[in-house]
Amino acid sequence: MNNSSIDSYPRVVGDVGGTNARFAWQEHAGAPLSDMALYLCTAHESLRDALAHYLKEHAKPSPAACGIGIATPITGDHVKMTNHDWSFSIRELRSQLGIPRVAVINDFTALALSLPLLQPADLKQIGGGKSIAGEPLAVLGAGTGLGVSGLMTAVDGAQAVVSGEGGHATLAANDDQEAAVIAVMRSRFGHVSAERALSGPGLVNLYQACATLSHRTVNMLSPSDVIFRARTEGDASCQEAIDLFCRFLGGVAGNLALTLGARGGVFVGGGIAPRLLPELNASRFRERFEEKGKFKDYLQPIPTFVIDPVNSPALTGASRALDIDRFCIFD
Repeated sequence: MNNSSIDSYPRVVGDVGGTNARFAWQEHAGAPLSDMALYLCTAHESLRDALAHYLKEHAKPSPAACGIGIATPITGDHVKMTNHDWSFSIRELRSQLGIPRVAVINDFTALALSLPLLQPADLKQIGGGKSIAGEPLAVLGAGTGLGVSGLMTAVDGAQAVVSGEGGHATLAANDDQEAAVIAVMRSRFGHVSAERALSGPGLVNLYQACATLSHRTVNMLSPSDVIFRARTEGDASCQEAIDLFCRFLGGVAGNLALTLGARGGVFVGGGIAPRLLPELNASRFRERFEEKGKFKDYLQPIPTFVIDPVNSPALTGASRALDIDRFCIFD
């Protein structure tokens, strides 16, 4: 699996979403990540410029390796972000930066690779259930978009990541209210994916749909505005949007658990869920996770966790990717 002829330290690692790019430094094998930095993607013309800025700002030498988790499908050398305008060639990036070993993977592939290294303090469990060692793990998370991935363990103990774009699967309704909300969004977008509801912009879409259905004024709000107004102003449309977000998230998480047989647990990452922990705990999230007809008994023992760490675990996953040859470009 590993190319032992390459000394891949020190490393720079990144977690790049549609809004923010996070970077860190790893000096040697087993060393903790250091020199964390967060930049707005809009502050830099390209990923290369953001990386060069990070290395200069932190007075770092040219690293031996660079691992990046980025919010877009990786299907070849050319990478174009889904929710931002950065695009680049992985081979050209490696050449331009003069870094011997480079791995560019989907951000939720990176998050999946980090799951075995998460600590209990990084996780907030919602509902019951207990992880079964060696069984598949599933991860999804709402941020600028909705990411989905999984981690499987083979009989010999080797781990393999399941990468996909499950966030763009069709969103399903479980009751009349959800069907009405989806119908409003369908009139705007045509296809209503899970990401249309389960993301930062999705939370706003839900608010606008709720206000429209209730014949209330539709205001121009940000995701933060929706959360603030729900909590502090008692805005009914905002409260309904958050309730729907939690219900839809539970339903999608349950579908993912069934699809992957994720008896090791389902992990919810991204930037939105940790901000909504009180609402998720009080919501029908877990009910909707388990509410799958004759497979309710199968889902009840599966634990669900919100990933709420101090630092982005996808950075750790990006570093792990550098130890797997199939993810890497190197001499």
